[in-house]
Amino acid sequence: MAKFHLKPSVETCHWGYFDATQRPALTVASGDIVTIDTVTGPPDVLPDRTKFHIPDGLDAIHAGLRAEGPHILTGPVYIEGAKPGMVVEIRIHEVSLLQDWGFNLILPLLGTLPHDYDEPRHANIPLDRDRNVGILPWGLELELKPFFGVMGFAPPKGWGRISSIAPQATGGNLDNKELVAGSTLFLPVFTDGGLFSCGDGHGAQGDGEVCVTAIETALSGTFEFIPHKDLAFTYPRAETDTHYITMGMDPDLDQCAVKALREMIALIGEKTGLSAADAYMLCSLAGDLHVTQTVNVSKGVHMMMEKKLLAVRGGEGA
Repeated sequence: MAKFHLKPSVETCHWGYFDATQRPALTVASGDIVTIDTVTGPPDVLPDRTKFHIPDGLDAIHAGLRAEGPHILTGPVYIEGAKPGMVVEIRIHEVSLLQDWGFNLILPLLGTLPHDYDEPRHANIPLDRDRNVGILPWGLELELKPFFGVMGFAPPKGWGRISSIAPQATGGNLDNKELVAGSTLFLPVFTDGGLFSCGDGHGAQGDGEVCVTAIETALSGTFEFIPHKDLAFTYPRAETDTHYITMGMDPDLDQCAVKALREMIALIGEKTGLSAADAYMLCSLAGDLHVTQTVNVSKGVHMMMEKKLLAVRGGEGA
């Protein structure tokens, strides 16, 4: 096992897209430990430099990279042995703050209420690492639960360059607040090496991310990548210590729920041998559908199922 540290720079970041033709910023083997630092936001969201820390490399990235979307992503990381048709297990060991501030934006014509706010609003939010809180403009101290809004692989080469805004089978802008340190993300591979990139750090976010942004901030994450030949699913999944998580993304929120539910029925069948009908029943009795986000062109729903409920396998006639 080797350890690597990938820091943000003009050479190691790309702004707003995923692309299978990108040159890897780093190549790792299965089981290697990779710490990836990220930055976020355009120049006009920066706070007073005399009062807050601006991460190293951010000014050079602003000057040297062309923005093709909102997300500054660090990567891509090439994972040896990851081939199309396989699934990579991405263990998220640590997530920590890299700066003492975040920001939130409300933008006209975007968000869950696109026509309710006619003027843009930008708020900088001080972050207290020692007390693990963000201090909102009216004084509320909100507990921080940092995670990466964007974690994804490159698409198939035939797709060309794709925006980082809409989440899809490759992962990307999942905005799933369950993906904190200690959780595991599973992504299907669509191009050699997978080409993993991450960014869009969130200090805190509610399910929905309704105004388009969370507490947007710079984060450092420590990851372990393990390719699997024996996993055949073709859509992102995740796990926490206590739950299995399936996902659905589509412009129609109803279809998001359908996708997440069907993925969970399949997962239950794989884990327990239960029939699809029994798994469907269990989802109705004990599964929880959450609205992941409603703002990224393709919306998101995720279903959560307690692991302990899948300990009993299906029997004859199940």
